[in-house]
Amino acid sequence: MSKLCFSPLALLLISICAQAQTAPAPSASQGPGLDAKRLRRLDGLLQKYVDDRKIAGAVALVLRDGKPVYERAVGWSDREANRKMTTDTLFRIASQTKALTSTAVMALVEEGRIGITEPVSHFLPTFAKTTVAVQTEAGVSMVPAKRAITIHDLLTHTAGISYGTEARVAELYRAKGLGPAAGNGWYTADKDEPICETMERLGTLPFVAQPGEAFVYGYNTDILGCVVEKASGMPLDQFIRTRITEPLGLKDTRFFIPAAERDRLAAVYGSGKDGVAERAPEGSKGQGSYVDGPRRSFAGGAGLTSTARDYARFLEMIRNGGALGGVRILAPRTVKLMTTNQAGTLHSTTGLGFGYGFETVDRYGASGMAAVGAFGWGGAYGTTYQVDPESHMVVVLMIQLMPNATDIQPKFSNLVYQALIH
Repeated sequence: MSKLCFSPLALLLISICAQAQTAPAPSASQGPGLDAKRLRRLDGLLQKYVDDRKIAGAVALVLRDGKPVYERAVGWSDREANRKMTTDTLFRIASQTKALTSTAVMALVEEGRIGITEPVSHFLPTFAKTTVAVQTEAGVSMVPAKRAITIHDLLTHTAGISYGTEARVAELYRAKGLGPAAGNGWYTADKDEPICETMERLGTLPFVAQPGEAFVYGYNTDILGCVVEKASGMPLDQFIRTRITEPLGLKDTRFFIPAAERDRLAAVYGSGKDGVAERAPEGSKGQGSYVDGPRRSFAGGAGLTSTARDYARFLEMIRNGGALGGVRILAPRTVKLMTTNQAGTLHSTTGLGFGYGFETVDRYGASGMAAVGAFGWGGAYGTTYQVDPESHMVVVLMIQLMPNATDIQPKFSNLVYQALIH
């Protein structure tokens, strides 16, 4: 056997490679491309809001390339019970439910069970001939919709469907158990009927804009939840559990919380006098029925509860093109469709768009320091998130504050980005 010989240059390269292989990985507290000292500014920000009693507590989580680079629990999950916030605290995520329901819809689109341009009346017959309430000098008149409402309209909130709290329709909605009769309009956790019964009743009510002519935030995704049930033949909670949360290992993302886990759920507060957080009352405009409710209404637009870790993992699947941990939920092209502006300038003329379930950033500066291509949304209880593919980041902030008069959300986002140096 011939003897191997190495030049001095080769030996140097071998030595460098060996050092690279044994070098320690960056610590989770700093993470790749994030300045540890700058990242610690987040600690001070969150603690100040707690100390100033603007919020009771919060959980913050930042992933970079799927790994946690910042995770903190501050303050109280229940201030009056002296229960501290923890990283596994459960939160009502309200409209952050929309991202999971939209994912469910797109999974069925991939199977050919739902068409993007398909009329919703194929699934809910009461939507075959909808009407629009038009305010005129003489009063309110009801006119026929110019065209059928489609799945695309619902995914982009351009169907003209609100939460029914506008003066011209509020009393009509109240009489049907919707709008003012449902908390702030979107709340259905206390309803003792399946979501499809509620949404089929909605189809008999007038809407507030013509399909495709305006961005109107409302029951759109709740209707889509019913579409999922009709197209799949199973309740929405079962579909989301078997097709999304269980495959991804999300054990804490559910419509209702088991009674045994009651103490894991953070209490709801609201910005009161001078912005001080005050405990919200029981009922639809406060604590809600997420533990003791009838457990029959699975609201695809606002019904889920989750943790920061669970929700961040779901978002990481989206950021990763529809797959995570060897499990594929959606195809990459489907995710691209969801996270690209599909609403033109109807949602915004300042650089924000709306895809199929997510608000999109189309101009740098339209959403703080988020890069073009970032996407996100939030929930009525103060939870918020952003996914920034260019920066390889998922950012989640969980609080329970309704109404929320603070500016914690944009400040938190800015402090995450100022720590990003590579």
